[in-house]
Amino acid sequence: MRAVPLCLLVLCPIPCWAEDLKVLVVLSDDSAPYQSFASALNSSLPAMVQTTVLEHPGQFSPDVSHADLIVAVGMKATQSAIAQTGIPVLAVMIPRMGYEDLLAQAAPKKITHSISAIYLNQPLARRLDFWRAVLPDRRRIGLLHTPDARIDVERMRQDVAQRGGSLVDRQVLSAEELFRGLESVLASSDVLFAIPDSMLYSSSNIRNILLASYRLGVPLIGLSQAYVNAGALCAIFSTPEQLAEQASATVIGFARTGKLPAPQYPVSFTIAVNQQVARSLGVAVPSQEAIRIQMDNAKEGRH
Repeated sequence: MRAVPLCLLVLCPIPCWAEDLKVLVVLSDDSAPYQSFASALNSSLPAMVQTTVLEHPGQFSPDVSHADLIVAVGMKATQSAIAQTGIPVLAVMIPRMGYEDLLAQAAPKKITHSISAIYLNQPLARRLDFWRAVLPDRRRIGLLHTPDARIDVERMRQDVAQRGGSLVDRQVLSAEELFRGLESVLASSDVLFAIPDSMLYSSSNIRNILLASYRLGVPLIGLSQAYVNAGALCAIFSTPEQLAEQASATVIGFARTGKLPAPQYPVSFTIAVNQQVARSLGVAVPSQEAIRIQMDNAKEGRH
């Protein structure tokens, strides 16, 4: 990438050399969420930024990988981008734990190009503020986790306590222990808090977890719209379009500076509530506007 005179960078709010910026968008597959992200990213970038979309990591080749920046969408795309190129990589729609695992795997290879991420999952503080805004009278948070989740339970316990609650946690060491652990946690909790833990909250387990919590009148705070559709009371998450908007801003920042920022959590998020579950459990859920105001107030109160 050629050098740009400092005076021109100062004078141009969007860089004069942005027309030369080539962005390669690599999707993990051609499923709808990834396609939605790619479409939204392409729509939100300035017209002078040239984008090429690969719908599968297997489409990588020397002929198509000439770019100034790769936007890798999902775990498979990120793994492929890190392994096959020395071009800076922005990973998106990837959980923080997955991103950190990929970096650890790449470390022995002495990767020298810059790599950053916009995580898929929400920051813990935001999710805890969401819990307090939606269920202010339910103070006992149930938490199931495995060692692989690498969650700081004591830190979470403190964060929950600062919000007037208590944490009821149980570590599960194997899939066979899941439902014994779930029964133990549900017996002492009045809300169940899902975390990104693929061994516990897998597609084969989630329905039974939801049924067990529903029978005991313990609402589950999920991780996505899919959780809410399946029977979770509520969730906050970032849509592909919201993540694409943040990625677009990051790409434009890269065009200005030639550098990627530190990994970051999503800025924008969506609230989803299953009103049928709320009625069945006798839970009066505030409006989305009221939830956001309460969350904003809680965040401002910590600063």
